[in-house]
Amino acid sequence: MNTIVKYALLSLQCCIALTAIAQKNAVIKVTRSASEKKVTIYADDKLFASFLYPDTLEKPVLFDIHAANETVITRGFPLNRQPGEPNDHPHHIGLWLNFENVNGLDFWNNSFAIPAEKKHAYGWIKTDRIIETTSGAKGILSYHANWVNQQNDVLLEETTRFEITGTATRRIIDRVTTLKAKTDVLFTDAKDGLLGIRVAHALQMPTDKDQEFTDDKGNITVVKGGTDTVAKGNYLSSEGRLGDSVWSTRARWCKMFGKMGKDSVSIVVIDHPKNPNYPTYWHARGYGLFAANPLGEKIFTNGAKVKNLSLKKGEAVTFRYRIIIDNGIHSMPVKAINAQADQFARSLK
Repeated sequence: MNTIVKYALLSLQCCIALTAIAQKNAVIKVTRSASEKKVTIYADDKLFASFLYPDTLEKPVLFDIHAANETVITRGFPLNRQPGEPNDHPHHIGLWLNFENVNGLDFWNNSFAIPAEKKHAYGWIKTDRIIETTSGAKGILSYHANWVNQQNDVLLEETTRFEITGTATRRIIDRVTTLKAKTDVLFTDAKDGLLGIRVAHALQMPTDKDQEFTDDKGNITVVKGGTDTVAKGNYLSSEGRLGDSVWSTRARWCKMFGKMGKDSVSIVVIDHPKNPNYPTYWHARGYGLFAANPLGEKIFTNGAKVKNLSLKKGEAVTFRYRIIIDNGIHSMPVKAINAQADQFARSLK
């Protein structure tokens, strides 16, 4: 065997070895601290995220989510504020699932910023038990929670299961949430819902204009624009829409991506064909709110359609989402996202 052939074979073997390393599944470790009401998740001994459910929060959240390169892809405020990051919308914490209008109660906008005299108009999601924590090639976290009013009357029972996997450059969260009605329940078509992520400052879209947002109770939030040199993110949907044009459109998946340090970081949210009103509408704002909302059809279609969801006592609805956090030289390509979306559609029946 001549020298050139030997080097060629050696190079091929190295490439195969590197590919195998890159595709090797991470070991996911899920640890629980009942006293802190916290579950911490690691991938190959690197911190991935913490599931927080203390009584001081109005909902349970997956917080301080890390890419495989250890970059934090969610905003720190209000729990772990970072220098220079925006402090608007204090109810946007990590990754969560709730809705703006359930039997007239606003679960989405509830936070420490709501005055006590107005709290009666808002709902809480209170986690009362962790059902399962499992470590291994696939990490599992499941919990039970109640959607309640100020008097702790239960409207909905929530059961959520997270399945978490990873590789050297990727983390995947499959979230399945079932909501069972404890009384007759109406999800009235509203803008703010359902699955939400508040991304890190660097993944926001750059803008030189202040933006003003008003919720259904007249509360006004201003997001400052101007000389922000940190925000360098963008959106892309499965329908080929970019940037602000993604908002209020339907798509089977949506990606938010941008440069963070030396890597390109992508966050992809994939809808599931069995979800209500598939494919979902995207409540995707340039200032960093990345949300999938199948129940906001009225505002997203300028009143042309309305999508209310009603459950009789004892009935249930299930929402399934895949969240992918990818890092590397390039943003996660469309072909790879479509393959993930196809696989996700087959995996959960």
